[in-house]
Amino acid sequence: MKQETKCIQAGYEPKNGESRMIPIIQSTTFKYDTSEDMGKLFDLEAEGYFYTRLQNPTNDMVAAKLTALEGGTAGMLTSSGQAANFFSVFNLASNGDHVIASSAIYGGTFNLFNVTMRRMGVDFTFVEPDCSDEELEAAFKPNTKAVFGETIANPALSVFDIERFAKAAHAHGVPLIVDNTFATPVNCRPFEWGADIVTHSTTKYLDGHDATVGGAVIDSGKFDWMAHADKFPGLCTPDESYHGITYAEKFGNEKAFITKATAQLMRDLGSIPSPMNCFMLNLGIESLAVRMQRHCENAQKVAEFLQAQPEVSYVTYPGLPGDKYYELAQKYMPNGTCGVISFGVNGGRKAAEEFMKHLKVAMIATHVADAHTCVLHPASATHRQLTDEELNACGVKPDMIRLSVGIENVDDIIDDLKQALSHVK
Repeated sequence: MKQETKCIQAGYEPKNGESRMIPIIQSTTFKYDTSEDMGKLFDLEAEGYFYTRLQNPTNDMVAAKLTALEGGTAGMLTSSGQAANFFSVFNLASNGDHVIASSAIYGGTFNLFNVTMRRMGVDFTFVEPDCSDEELEAAFKPNTKAVFGETIANPALSVFDIERFAKAAHAHGVPLIVDNTFATPVNCRPFEWGADIVTHSTTKYLDGHDATVGGAVIDSGKFDWMAHADKFPGLCTPDESYHGITYAEKFGNEKAFITKATAQLMRDLGSIPSPMNCFMLNLGIESLAVRMQRHCENAQKVAEFLQAQPEVSYVTYPGLPGDKYYELAQKYMPNGTCGVISFGVNGGRKAAEEFMKHLKVAMIATHVADAHTCVLHPASATHRQLTDEELNACGVKPDMIRLSVGIENVDDIIDDLKQALSHVK
Protein backbone atom coordinates (compact mmCIF):
# COMPACT_ATOMS: atom_id res chain seq x y z
CA MET A 1 0.00 0.00 0.00
CA LYS A 2 1.05 3.59 -0.60
CA GLN A 3 1.50 5.89 2.40
CA GLU A 4 -1.86 7.61 1.91
CA THR A 5 -3.62 4.24 2.13
CA LYS A 6 -1.56 3.06 5.10
CA CYS A 7 -2.57 6.20 7.01
CA ILE A 8 -6.14 4.93 6.88
CA GLN A 9 -5.96 1.14 6.70
CA ALA A 10 -2.72 -0.12 8.26
CA GLY A 11 -2.54 -1.61 11.75
CA TYR A 12 -6.08 -2.99 12.03
CA GLU A 13 -8.08 -5.37 9.85
CA PRO A 14 -11.63 -5.86 11.18
CA LYS A 15 -13.13 -9.30 10.75
CA ASN A 16 -16.69 -10.00 9.67
CA GLY A 17 -19.09 -7.97 11.79
CA GLU A 18 -16.37 -6.23 13.83
CA SER A 19 -15.95 -2.51 14.44
CA ARG A 20 -14.69 -0.68 11.34
CA MET A 21 -12.81 1.78 13.54
CA ILE A 22 -10.03 0.72 15.89
CA PRO A 23 -11.86 -0.23 19.10
CA ILE A 24 -11.11 1.53 22.38
CA ILE A 25 -10.12 -1.13 24.93
CA GLN A 26 -10.36 1.15 27.95
CA SER A 27 -9.40 -1.48 30.49
CA THR A 28 -6.46 -1.79 32.85
CA THR A 29 -6.59 -5.58 33.08
CA PHE A 30 -7.50 -8.68 31.09
CA LYS A 31 -9.10 -11.95 32.24
CA TYR A 32 -7.72 -15.46 31.66
CA ASP A 33 -9.17 -18.89 32.34
CA THR A 34 -6.12 -20.37 34.07
CA SER A 35 -2.96 -19.24 35.83
CA GLU A 36 -1.01 -21.23 33.26
CA ASP A 37 -2.44 -19.11 30.44
CA MET A 38 -1.42 -15.91 32.19
CA GLY A 39 1.97 -17.34 33.14
CA LYS A 40 2.81 -17.83 29.48
CA LEU A 41 2.35 -14.09 28.98
CA PHE A 42 4.66 -13.24 31.87
CA ASP A 43 7.26 -15.63 30.44
CA LEU A 44 6.91 -14.00 26.98
CA GLU A 45 6.02 -17.44 25.63
CA ALA A 46 2.67 -16.28 24.25
CA GLU A 47 1.28 -13.04 22.84
CA GLY A 48 -1.52 -11.27 24.65
CA TYR A 49 -2.39 -8.70 27.31
CA PHE A 50 -2.53 -8.74 31.08
CA TYR A 51 -1.97 -5.15 32.22
CA THR A 52 -2.23 -1.91 30.24
CA ARG A 53 0.86 -0.42 31.87
CA LEU A 54 2.85 -2.72 29.58
CA GLN A 55 0.62 -3.14 26.54
CA ASN A 56 -2.93 -2.53 25.39
CA PRO A 57 -4.70 -3.72 22.19
CA THR A 58 -5.80 -0.23 21.13
CA ASN A 59 -2.32 1.18 21.67
CA ASP A 60 -0.71 -1.69 19.77
CA MET A 61 -3.02 -1.29 16.77
CA VAL A 62 -1.98 2.35 16.41
CA ALA A 63 1.68 1.44 16.97
CA ALA A 64 1.32 -1.14 14.19
CA LYS A 65 0.01 1.58 11.85
CA LEU A 66 3.01 3.82 12.58
CA THR A 67 5.37 0.86 12.18
CA ALA A 68 3.89 0.20 8.74
CA LEU A 69 4.19 3.88 7.78
CA GLU A 70 7.87 3.94 8.77
CA GLY A 71 8.61 0.56 7.21
CA GLY A 72 9.73 -0.97 10.51
CA THR A 73 9.23 -4.35 12.17
CA ALA A 74 8.04 -3.41 15.66
CA GLY A 75 6.87 -0.31 17.50
CA MET A 76 5.52 1.02 20.77
CA LEU A 77 3.64 4.11 21.87
CA THR A 78 4.65 6.20 24.86
CA SER A 79 3.02 8.93 26.90
CA SER A 80 5.04 11.72 25.23
CA GLY A 81 7.77 12.41 22.71
CA GLN A 82 10.17 13.00 25.60
CA ALA A 83 9.42 9.52 26.91
CA ALA A 84 9.98 8.07 23.43
CA ASN A 85 13.41 9.68 23.09
CA PHE A 86 14.36 8.65 26.62
CA PHE A 87 13.28 5.04 26.00
CA SER A 88 15.11 4.86 22.67
CA VAL A 89 18.42 5.88 24.24
CA PHE A 90 18.11 4.32 27.70
CA ASN A 91 17.20 0.98 26.12
CA LEU A 92 20.81 0.91 24.86
CA ALA A 93 22.87 3.14 27.15
CA SER A 94 23.12 3.19 30.93
CA ASN A 95 25.50 4.34 33.65
CA GLY A 96 29.02 4.59 32.23
CA ASP A 97 27.98 4.61 28.56
CA HIS A 98 28.29 7.34 25.93
CA VAL A 99 26.00 8.67 23.19
CA ILE A 100 26.64 11.09 20.32
CA ALA A 101 23.83 13.54 19.52
CA SER A 102 23.35 16.34 17.05
CA SER A 103 23.47 19.70 18.81
CA ALA A 104 20.59 20.94 16.64
CA ILE A 105 17.75 19.19 18.45
CA TYR A 106 14.65 20.25 20.33
CA GLY A 107 15.52 22.11 23.53
CA GLY A 108 13.61 19.66 25.72
CA THR A 109 15.53 16.73 24.23
CA PHE A 110 18.82 18.59 24.64
CA ASN A 111 18.02 19.17 28.30
CA LEU A 112 16.96 15.53 28.76
CA PHE A 113 20.32 14.38 27.43
CA ASN A 114 22.57 17.12 28.75
CA VAL A 115 21.18 17.33 32.29
CA THR A 116 18.85 14.51 33.34
CA MET A 117 20.53 11.58 31.63
CA ARG A 118 23.97 12.85 32.61
CA ARG A 119 22.76 12.60 36.22
CA MET A 120 21.98 8.97 35.44
CA GLY A 121 25.58 8.42 34.37
CA VAL A 122 25.13 8.56 30.58
CA ASP A 123 27.70 10.79 28.89
CA PHE A 124 26.82 12.79 25.76
CA THR A 125 28.91 14.45 23.08
CA PHE A 126 27.02 17.00 20.98
CA VAL A 127 28.22 17.58 17.42
CA GLU A 128 27.12 20.14 14.88
CA PRO A 129 24.91 18.58 12.20
CA ASP A 130 27.30 20.10 9.66
CA CYS A 131 30.45 18.86 11.38
CA SER A 132 33.20 17.43 9.22
CA ASP A 133 33.70 13.70 8.88
CA GLU A 134 36.85 14.07 10.96
CA GLU A 135 34.98 15.84 13.77
CA LEU A 136 32.26 13.20 13.74
CA GLU A 137 34.81 10.40 13.85
CA ALA A 138 36.60 12.04 16.78
CA ALA A 139 33.35 12.07 18.80
CA PHE A 140 33.18 8.28 19.04
CA LYS A 141 34.48 6.52 22.13
CA PRO A 142 34.92 2.83 23.00
CA ASN A 143 31.76 3.06 25.15
CA THR A 144 29.59 4.84 22.55
CA LYS A 145 26.24 3.05 22.26
CA ALA A 146 24.19 5.16 19.83
CA VAL A 147 24.01 8.26 17.61
CA PHE A 148 20.95 10.54 17.74
CA GLY A 149 19.59 13.29 15.48
CA GLU A 150 16.37 14.95 14.24
CA THR A 151 15.28 14.73 10.59
CA ILE A 152 14.35 18.41 10.73
CA ALA A 153 15.54 20.12 13.91
CA ASN A 154 13.01 21.94 16.06
CA PRO A 155 13.21 24.96 15.73
CA ALA A 156 16.57 25.43 13.94
CA LEU A 157 15.18 23.64 10.83
CA SER A 158 18.55 22.13 9.98
CA VAL A 159 18.23 18.94 7.94
CA PHE A 160 20.03 15.92 9.36
CA ASP A 161 22.26 14.05 6.91
CA ILE A 162 20.86 10.64 7.81
CA GLU A 163 22.95 8.63 5.39
CA ARG A 164 26.25 10.16 6.51
CA PHE A 165 25.57 9.75 10.22
CA ALA A 166 24.26 6.20 9.70
CA LYS A 167 27.45 5.25 7.90
CA ALA A 168 29.58 6.62 10.75
CA ALA A 169 27.43 4.93 13.41
CA HIS A 170 27.55 1.55 11.68
CA ALA A 171 31.30 1.78 11.19
CA HIS A 172 31.53 1.83 15.00
CA GLY A 173 28.94 -0.91 15.51
CA VAL A 174 26.18 1.26 16.97
CA PRO A 175 22.67 2.19 15.75
CA LEU A 176 21.43 5.55 14.52
CA ILE A 177 18.31 6.92 16.22
CA VAL A 178 16.36 9.57 14.28
CA ASP A 179 13.52 11.72 15.62
CA ASN A 180 11.23 12.04 12.59
CA THR A 181 8.59 14.27 14.21
CA PHE A 182 8.65 17.24 11.83
CA ALA A 183 8.99 15.37 8.54
CA THR A 184 6.61 12.51 9.48
CA PRO A 185 6.76 9.21 7.54
CA VAL A 186 4.73 10.86 4.79
CA ASN A 187 7.66 13.09 3.81
CA CYS A 188 10.66 11.08 5.00
CA ARG A 189 11.35 7.46 5.92
CA PRO A 190 14.72 7.44 7.72
CA PHE A 191 15.04 3.63 7.59
CA GLU A 192 15.47 3.88 3.83
CA TRP A 193 18.59 5.98 4.43
CA GLY A 194 20.21 3.78 7.06
CA ALA A 195 18.58 4.80 10.36
CA ASP A 196 17.92 1.95 12.79
CA ILE A 197 15.44 3.41 15.30
CA VAL A 198 12.87 6.17 14.66
CA THR A 199 11.09 8.20 17.31
CA HIS A 200 8.18 10.62 17.18
CA SER A 201 6.44 13.15 19.29
CA THR A 202 3.01 12.06 18.09
CA THR A 203 1.70 15.22 19.77
CA LYS A 204 2.69 17.13 16.63
CA TYR A 205 1.66 16.40 13.03
CA LEU A 206 0.66 12.79 13.67
CA ASP A 207 -2.12 13.92 16.02
CA GLY A 208 -2.45 17.23 14.24
CA HIS A 209 -5.20 18.77 16.36
CA ASP A 210 -3.80 19.80 19.77
CA ALA A 211 -5.75 16.92 21.29
CA THR A 212 -3.31 14.32 22.64
CA VAL A 213 0.22 14.19 23.99
CA GLY A 214 2.14 11.09 22.97
CA GLY A 215 5.24 9.52 21.51
CA ALA A 216 6.38 6.52 19.52
CA VAL A 217 9.47 4.34 19.09
CA ILE A 218 9.80 2.27 15.91
CA ASP A 219 12.51 -0.32 15.17
CA SER A 220 13.74 -1.01 11.64
CA GLY A 221 14.63 -4.58 12.57
CA LYS A 222 17.86 -4.27 10.60
CA PHE A 223 20.50 -3.73 13.27
CA ASP A 224 22.36 -6.94 14.11
CA TRP A 225 22.57 -6.86 17.91
CA MET A 226 24.35 -10.17 18.34
CA ALA A 227 27.07 -9.09 15.91
CA HIS A 228 27.91 -6.40 18.49
CA ALA A 229 26.99 -8.37 21.60
CA ASP A 230 29.83 -6.89 23.66
CA LYS A 231 28.33 -3.39 23.23
CA PHE A 232 24.74 -4.34 24.08
CA PRO A 233 24.67 -6.75 27.01
CA GLY A 234 21.12 -5.68 27.85
CA LEU A 235 19.94 -7.20 24.59
CA CYS A 236 22.48 -9.97 24.16
CA THR A 237 22.85 -11.48 27.65
CA PRO A 238 20.17 -12.96 29.94
CA ASP A 239 17.85 -10.47 31.66
CA GLU A 240 17.61 -11.78 35.20
CA SER A 241 14.75 -9.36 35.91
CA TYR A 242 12.69 -11.17 33.27
CA HIS A 243 13.25 -14.90 33.65
CA GLY A 244 16.72 -14.90 32.13
CA ILE A 245 15.52 -14.08 28.62
CA THR A 246 18.13 -13.01 26.08
CA TYR A 247 16.09 -10.68 23.88
CA ALA A 248 18.28 -10.74 20.77
CA GLU A 249 18.29 -14.54 20.71
CA LYS A 250 14.62 -15.11 21.49
CA PHE A 251 13.10 -12.33 19.38
CA GLY A 252 15.73 -11.69 16.72
CA ASN A 253 16.64 -8.35 15.20
CA GLU A 254 13.01 -7.68 14.26
CA LYS A 255 11.52 -7.55 17.77
CA ALA A 256 14.33 -7.61 20.35
CA PHE A 257 14.64 -3.83 20.84
CA ILE A 258 10.92 -3.11 21.32
CA THR A 259 10.35 -6.23 23.44
CA LYS A 260 13.13 -5.18 25.82
CA ALA A 261 11.81 -1.61 25.95
CA THR A 262 8.38 -2.96 26.87
CA ALA A 263 9.41 -5.72 29.28
CA GLN A 264 11.94 -3.53 31.11
CA LEU A 265 11.35 0.17 30.65
CA MET A 266 7.58 0.31 30.24
CA ARG A 267 7.18 -2.23 33.02
CA ASP A 268 9.24 -0.12 35.42
CA LEU A 269 8.48 3.43 34.31
CA GLY A 270 4.92 3.07 33.02
CA SER A 271 5.08 5.88 30.45
CA ILE A 272 2.17 4.53 28.44
CA PRO A 273 -0.60 6.56 26.76
CA SER A 274 -4.24 5.93 27.51
CA PRO A 275 -6.22 3.87 24.96
CA MET A 276 -8.53 6.86 24.44
CA ASN A 277 -5.56 9.04 23.52
CA CYS A 278 -4.36 6.40 21.07
CA PHE A 279 -7.81 6.24 19.48
CA MET A 280 -7.71 10.01 18.96
CA LEU A 281 -4.15 9.79 17.63
CA ASN A 282 -5.34 7.29 15.06
CA LEU A 283 -8.01 9.74 13.88
CA GLY A 284 -5.26 12.28 13.31
CA ILE A 285 -3.05 9.84 11.41
CA GLU A 286 -5.91 9.03 9.03
CA SER A 287 -5.71 12.56 7.58
CA LEU A 288 -1.91 12.91 7.91
CA ALA A 289 -1.07 12.64 4.21
CA VAL A 290 -3.68 15.22 3.22
CA ARG A 291 -2.71 17.61 6.00
CA MET A 292 1.05 17.40 5.36
CA GLN A 293 0.55 18.31 1.72
CA ARG A 294 -1.44 21.39 2.76
CA HIS A 295 1.03 22.31 5.52
CA CYS A 296 3.93 22.22 3.07
CA GLU A 297 2.10 24.13 0.34
CA ASN A 298 1.07 26.86 2.79
CA ALA A 299 4.50 27.08 4.41
CA GLN A 300 6.23 27.41 1.06
CA LYS A 301 4.03 30.39 0.12
CA VAL A 302 4.43 31.99 3.56
CA ALA A 303 8.22 31.54 3.49
CA GLU A 304 8.40 33.18 0.07
CA PHE A 305 6.22 36.05 1.32
CA LEU A 306 8.38 36.62 4.42
CA GLN A 307 11.55 36.52 2.36
CA ALA A 308 10.31 39.52 0.36
CA GLN A 309 9.38 41.71 3.35
CA PRO A 310 11.77 44.55 4.33
CA GLU A 311 10.88 44.12 8.03
CA VAL A 312 12.16 40.53 8.01
CA SER A 313 15.89 40.08 8.63
CA TYR A 314 16.16 36.40 7.67
CA VAL A 315 14.02 33.38 6.83
CA THR A 316 14.98 29.76 7.46
CA TYR A 317 12.97 27.14 5.62
CA PRO A 318 14.56 24.09 3.96
CA GLY A 319 12.04 24.25 1.12
CA LEU A 320 13.41 27.61 -0.05
CA PRO A 321 15.97 27.50 -2.88
CA GLY A 322 19.15 29.01 -1.48
CA ASP A 323 18.47 27.78 2.05
CA LYS A 324 21.53 26.17 3.63
CA TYR A 325 19.74 22.82 3.80
CA TYR A 326 17.80 22.99 0.55
CA GLU A 327 19.87 20.32 -1.22
CA LEU A 328 19.69 17.91 1.72
CA ALA A 329 15.95 18.51 1.92
CA GLN A 330 15.58 17.68 -1.76
CA LYS A 331 17.51 14.45 -1.18
CA TYR A 332 15.59 13.20 1.84
CA MET A 333 12.23 15.00 1.44
CA PRO A 334 11.63 15.77 -2.24
CA ASN A 335 7.85 16.01 -1.77
CA GLY A 336 7.97 18.56 1.04
CA THR A 337 9.56 19.13 4.43
CA CYS A 338 7.18 20.49 7.08
CA GLY A 339 5.03 23.49 7.90
CA VAL A 340 7.43 25.19 10.32
CA ILE A 341 9.39 28.33 9.44
CA SER A 342 11.95 30.22 11.51
CA PHE A 343 12.58 33.91 10.88
CA GLY A 344 13.71 37.13 12.51
CA VAL A 345 12.49 40.72 12.30
CA ASN A 346 14.59 43.84 12.19
CA GLY A 347 15.01 45.21 15.68
CA GLY A 348 15.83 41.94 17.45
CA ARG A 349 14.00 40.44 20.41
CA LYS A 350 11.95 43.54 21.24
CA ALA A 351 10.70 43.85 17.68
CA ALA A 352 9.84 40.14 17.61
CA GLU A 353 7.70 40.51 20.72
CA GLU A 354 5.95 43.58 19.25
CA PHE A 355 5.22 41.69 16.03
CA MET A 356 3.74 38.70 17.86
CA LYS A 357 1.54 40.97 19.99
CA HIS A 358 -0.42 42.08 16.92
CA LEU A 359 -1.13 38.69 15.34
CA LYS A 360 -4.78 37.73 15.06
CA VAL A 361 -4.93 34.47 13.09
CA ALA A 362 -1.64 33.05 14.34
CA MET A 363 -1.83 32.15 18.03
CA ILE A 364 1.03 32.45 20.52
CA ALA A 365 1.37 28.93 21.87
CA THR A 366 4.06 26.52 22.97
CA HIS A 367 2.68 23.98 20.56
CA VAL A 368 3.79 23.44 16.99
CA ALA A 369 2.92 21.31 13.99
CA ASP A 370 -0.85 21.11 14.09
CA ALA A 371 -3.81 22.36 12.06
CA HIS A 372 -3.74 25.83 13.67
CA THR A 373 -1.17 28.46 12.76
CA CYS A 374 0.92 29.05 15.88
CA VAL A 375 3.84 31.31 16.71
CA LEU A 376 6.48 31.20 19.44
CA HIS A 377 9.63 32.94 20.59
CA PRO A 378 11.76 29.86 21.52
CA ALA A 379 14.47 31.74 23.44
CA SER A 380 11.91 32.87 26.01
CA ALA A 381 9.78 29.69 25.97
CA THR A 382 10.80 26.17 24.89
CA HIS A 383 14.53 26.97 25.03
CA ARG A 384 14.35 29.33 28.00
CA GLN A 385 16.61 27.10 30.14
CA LEU A 386 19.53 27.38 27.69
CA THR A 387 22.36 29.90 27.78
CA ASP A 388 23.12 32.07 24.74
CA GLU A 389 26.01 29.73 23.92
CA GLU A 390 23.72 26.69 24.10
CA LEU A 391 21.08 28.53 22.07
CA ASN A 392 23.57 29.20 19.31
CA ALA A 393 24.77 25.58 19.46
CA CYS A 394 21.18 24.45 18.91
CA GLY A 395 20.81 26.85 15.99
CA VAL A 396 18.36 29.04 17.89
CA LYS A 397 19.03 32.76 17.64
CA PRO A 398 17.77 34.95 20.52
CA ASP A 399 15.54 36.87 18.08
CA MET A 400 14.19 33.78 16.29
CA ILE A 401 10.44 33.47 15.76
CA ARG A 402 9.11 29.97 15.13
CA LEU A 403 6.05 30.06 12.91
CA SER A 404 4.08 26.84 12.54
CA VAL A 405 1.95 27.33 9.44
CA GLY A 406 -1.43 25.65 9.72
CA ILE A 407 -3.91 24.45 7.13
CA GLU A 408 -6.11 27.56 7.12
CA ASN A 409 -6.51 29.54 3.90
CA VAL A 410 -3.00 30.74 3.13
CA ASP A 411 -4.20 34.21 2.13
CA ASP A 412 -5.61 34.74 5.63
CA ILE A 413 -2.29 33.69 7.15
CA ILE A 414 -0.30 36.03 4.91
CA ASP A 415 -2.67 38.96 5.52
CA ASP A 416 -2.27 38.43 9.26
CA LEU A 417 1.53 38.43 9.01
CA LYS A 418 1.44 41.51 6.80
CA GLN A 419 -0.61 43.59 9.24
CA ALA A 420 1.50 42.46 12.22
CA LEU A 421 4.73 43.35 10.42
CA SER A 422 3.37 46.85 9.82
CA HIS A 423 3.73 47.47 13.57
CA VAL A 424 7.47 46.66 13.57
CA LYS A 425 9.48 49.86 13.67
